[in-house]
Amino acid sequence: MARSQLPVTTAPPNGHVDIHTEDGISQLPNGVSGEIPSTDGDNGTPERAPQICPCRGLCHGFCQAIRKHRDYITISLSDPQSEQLPLEWWKTAVAFIYALFNLLLTTVMITVVHERVPAKETCAPLPDKFFDYFDRVSWAFSVTEINGMILVSLWFGHWLLLRYKPALSCVQGTAEQMPRLTMCLHPARAIVGRRFFFLMGTLYLYRCITMYITTLPAPSMFMSCAPKLYGDSQAKVHRILQLVSGAGLSITGSHIMCGDFLYSGHTVILTLTYLFIKEYSPRSLCWVWYRRLCLLLSVSGILGILLGHEHYSVDVVVAYFVTSRLFWWYHAMAKDQTQNLSNRYLRNTWWDPVFSFLEKNVGASVPCTFCLPISWPPSCLKNSCKRYSMVQSTRDE
Repeated sequence: MARSQLPVTTAPPNGHVDIHTEDGISQLPNGVSGEIPSTDGDNGTPERAPQICPCRGLCHGFCQAIRKHRDYITISLSDPQSEQLPLEWWKTAVAFIYALFNLLLTTVMITVVHERVPAKETCAPLPDKFFDYFDRVSWAFSVTEINGMILVSLWFGHWLLLRYKPALSCVQGTAEQMPRLTMCLHPARAIVGRRFFFLMGTLYLYRCITMYITTLPAPSMFMSCAPKLYGDSQAKVHRILQLVSGAGLSITGSHIMCGDFLYSGHTVILTLTYLFIKEYSPRSLCWVWYRRLCLLLSVSGILGILLGHEHYSVDVVVAYFVTSRLFWWYHAMAKDQTQNLSNRYLRNTWWDPVFSFLEKNVGASVPCTFCLPISWPPSCLKNSCKRYSMVQSTRDE
């Protein structure tokens, strides 16, 4: 009885299909091995089964050598949904540069507007209803900045843990290692990151415009403002660098200028980080308390701005409405795009071309799933051929 060569396929858990052949014995997926029965001709004599390789002589030996040294063939099986969430980190880098530019532009604008702020001795603070009922609390604004730093840190960790299973790459011999190598480059992080950077950059661009158009006097007589420099350009550059180095925070001693009142940048950060945490967190019960904690940090931080008399009430109200409306506006457009809908009223905005550039290839909603940004132990400490040991031992036998 002649034995023929039959390809056998095994499907490892990672989605790759490995094909390996063995003379006469077929290893089935359930572990049962069986022989290939031969066929008899019309005269009762055994008839050889057809060979897979039709080569003869040297060609036949060459084919045998190829099958001997290439027992495993890795075939990539891509996830259909992964194609709807493309890995476009270069767009995220463009959005980051846009946000960074507008943050630097804000520091320049604060320095310019500071020279136009009227002196407190000649121009008293404007009437504010909140200030009529609540006296100034000196430590309240420090609580605001601490809450802001906590929320930014929570959002950064939240964003870092976002993940989406990427498509399996076709690399021979490293099928187990590839998902770990791409773990830090998940499409979810790229998409959410560029949304955050674009919205933050746009909000600070709007802030530059509003503070330059209307310069309000200091809201409190207790606020200390640095002396004006007038035409000293070198000193102005030094103030800009000082403001950047201290992240524009009063607790670092870098925010010594006045005039950046309409609207509140602290309110923008407190509101925007909470909205992103709320939007991109699971709806399960265990996450409810986490979102409530972030909401408490955001609301108490905004109240600290008002209790510290660092901004007028209108500065905080305008900052909240501009931030929240822009956030929901952008995400409503993104939702319509994933559903192949087009609302011409929503798309009637100056940043619609930028939106199309950032969201052009995004065809699905970003899933709220999380994982550690790195795997442990590292893949270099693991045996990448461990899952093939059973097949290799069968072949050797």
